[in-house]
Amino acid sequence: MSTVVYSAALVLPMTAPPVLDGAIAVRGRRIVHVGERAWVVEALRESGHAFTEVHWDGVLMPGLINAHTHLQYTGMAEVGQGSYQGFEDWARAFNPVYDRGQDWRGAAAAGARMALEAGTTSVADVVTDLEAMYALADAGLHGITYWEVMDWTNAAWRERGRAQVEAALDALPTPPGTGLSPHAPYSLEIVPLLDIPDIVRERGSRIHIHLGESAIEREFSHTVAEPWQAKNLGSLSELRSAGYGTSATDYVDHLGVLGPDCHIAHGVYLSANDRALLRARGTSVALCPRSNAVIGLDEPPVAAYLTEGSPISVGTDSLSSAPSLDLMGDVAALHRLARGQGYSGADLAERLLAAATLGGSRAMGLHMGADRTGYLAVGARADLAFLDVPVADVATTVDDLARHGEGRAVATVIAGRLRHAAGAFTDRTGAAFS
Repeated sequence: MSTVVYSAALVLPMTAPPVLDGAIAVRGRRIVHVGERAWVVEALRESGHAFTEVHWDGVLMPGLINAHTHLQYTGMAEVGQGSYQGFEDWARAFNPVYDRGQDWRGAAAAGARMALEAGTTSVADVVTDLEAMYALADAGLHGITYWEVMDWTNAAWRERGRAQVEAALDALPTPPGTGLSPHAPYSLEIVPLLDIPDIVRERGSRIHIHLGESAIEREFSHTVAEPWQAKNLGSLSELRSAGYGTSATDYVDHLGVLGPDCHIAHGVYLSANDRALLRARGTSVALCPRSNAVIGLDEPPVAAYLTEGSPISVGTDSLSSAPSLDLMGDVAALHRLARGQGYSGADLAERLLAAATLGGSRAMGLHMGADRTGYLAVGARADLAFLDVPVADVATTVDDLARHGEGRAVATVIAGRLRHAAGAFTDRTGAAFS
């Protein structure tokens, strides 16, 4: 089995200190060495392994992990190029374009290519039409395909909803992983929200829900004090009409949705109590700041998530609400928001880059096991991204990468295979290298 040394002026392992003039050695699908280039090369020579070296002058890091997107909406960029006054306003623009229909499989495939070319190697892809379910499998991307579940009443769910959703889940191609995405607390009644976690967990699968994307999900002052769980109420809207001011986060928690096998998208309208609840349940939030800005939402509380130590990841959402599928654009937006909200820590860039890699891996449960990814370590899957960012000292380079990394991806390696290369690199054999 051949060995390839990937080297760069700076290597960011995420679970170990940055390495100037660093390298990793890859054999097959896996990483076998990580460290200073001189040490990696010498270790291979001492063990008698011939190798080929591929070198970029910029930054080598784990492949980016897009923790929330809808690839099938790639052809709906006309909606994402608008500016809206909130979720309901955006939905009024989205629905007519969606209802026209299109080649969902082709649109999802185009989105997968865009993501891959932007340095992304794993994706949490929410699928609404089954024609789009092949995007990750066809592109060879890792991650999870989530079948979206929405607009089911309790009665319709009991009659036919559960059977239809289980059939759709079973039809999703593997690999990658599969899961269910109950759309939001306000778009499903109580019975489906109770059943969906059980369906997923019986299969050892995952769950992903939009939470805190609409202002209607915020907690408000109670007019009724006793616990709502004992009442015969069928939905979040019925709770609100009955005077219960519980937040949407508390609501889905009592229905069993949250947990370490679940991550949420957006998390804009979450209070300190809501965020603490996510931490207690081991539930990560995928922040999508550029999408939030297009839709016209409030800023996500980035500084609070960071200060409180909440597990975060990063998502682009789709081209129906964001300018691109380049995750580094959202990293830059999060950096601006965090500073604007008062986060002054010197670790900001490092933490946001970790959120865009290891954080996304943890959100989908991809950070453990034989196919672990999201960081550069011996035995991990060789999912890599090279970014053409000038390298100075470590702190300056990491900050520049977080603030200006959008559009700088020049190569993507997935499971040890070079899948995309747009920039110049040096290709040398170990025997000839000196």
